[in-house]
Amino acid sequence: MSRLHGLRQPPAVLAVRGAALALALAGVGHTLWEGVAEPGHALAFCLLIAVGEPARRGSLPGEREPAPLGAAGALGYALLGRSGGEPTTHGILQVIVVVVVAQLVAAAHRPARGLDLDRPARRVLSVLFAAVCFQPLYNSGEVVRRFGEGPYFALFLLLLLVLTALCDAVLAALLARSRTRHPYGPLLRDELRGLFGIGSAVCATGAVLALGVAAAGLWALPVVCVPLLLTQVSFRRYAAVRATYGQTIASLARSTEVAGYTPHGHARRVAGLATAVGRELGLSGAQLTVLEYAALMHDIGQLSLVEPVADGATATLPAVEQRRIALLGGAVVRQTGVDPEVAVVVERQADPYREQPLSARIVRTANAYDDLCGEGVSGPLGALERLRLGTGHDHQPQVVEALARVLARDGLTPVRGG
Repeated sequence: MSRLHGLRQPPAVLAVRGAALALALAGVGHTLWEGVAEPGHALAFCLLIAVGEPARRGSLPGEREPAPLGAAGALGYALLGRSGGEPTTHGILQVIVVVVVAQLVAAAHRPARGLDLDRPARRVLSVLFAAVCFQPLYNSGEVVRRFGEGPYFALFLLLLLVLTALCDAVLAALLARSRTRHPYGPLLRDELRGLFGIGSAVCATGAVLALGVAAAGLWALPVVCVPLLLTQVSFRRYAAVRATYGQTIASLARSTEVAGYTPHGHARRVAGLATAVGRELGLSGAQLTVLEYAALMHDIGQLSLVEPVADGATATLPAVEQRRIALLGGAVVRQTGVDPEVAVVVERQADPYREQPLSARIVRTANAYDDLCGEGVSGPLGALERLRLGTGHDHQPQVVEALARVLARDGLTPVRGG
């Protein structure tokens, strides 16, 4: 039964994958019936996409576009109307076939268990959007009549690519919502923020690929792809530095556990709860990063204590002692070189909630919940009731109810109350 449950997919995921599969089958059938138009161009772009797709293997968790060269090549082929000054005749369905075949070639040497089907499905649907918007208009001559072949035509391509990127962001947020059940709005904002990074490089390269091949033929492909390859290498290095930075913070957070001041896994549990509550309340991007780091390091001030707090449960201490530990923790965080906003959250986690920033309110409530559960106060529901009793001074009611919804969504406790 557990294996069957693992095979079940949310309806949105099945719909996206089913639509991509239907398009792939329709494209293959059409190509077999009509033949391949301009096979040299189809092969060149297929190889370009296939070469770009294996970049996924070195991608880091949460990376917005792990295969930018593959994405740019697919978009460039979808927006290709001329090659070396001569009109092309490939259609929408052949674009889909080239993208699908390239992804199959790239995935041929990967184990089936390691395949991520959501990204290829999104790629197919996003490229379909671009091709449907461009190919009929260009082949009918409407685009040339309205925009000519100069700068206005380039702006038209960029506009189509921006719309395509928005379409892909909507799909990505929809798939993430169906899998995680996090609120859709913050997930969509995260995806849209990603468009200003590697997404803008992908869109620009896709447009330049189409324009370059239109003017110079297939010789433009290797020349145009070099800048994106350099961008990808730089982005990977930056992402690796960020990942190492996060691992360093996680190691610092574990110092209180190693020293015996807090229970095993406490910092990680609080960080997980705080991040989920932050998403529930609409935080995203850099705000969630600050919240996660502050939650991981919220107890580091206990290292300054002569005697450990019983079970590390600072939520049960007097308010004065909680504030003293929080201030000590903030001072330690400032010495580590972490973002000063993290130190502010750590310092203010013990203040009355009306005086706290939202991130500090979330950390305080998530920490108190984990501490109370550790005391065995009738389980998660009993801990939530204790938090609700403290909403007059210690905990913001909206944060407590967001925590209740997160726990209910994870199947840990029913939601009761406001």
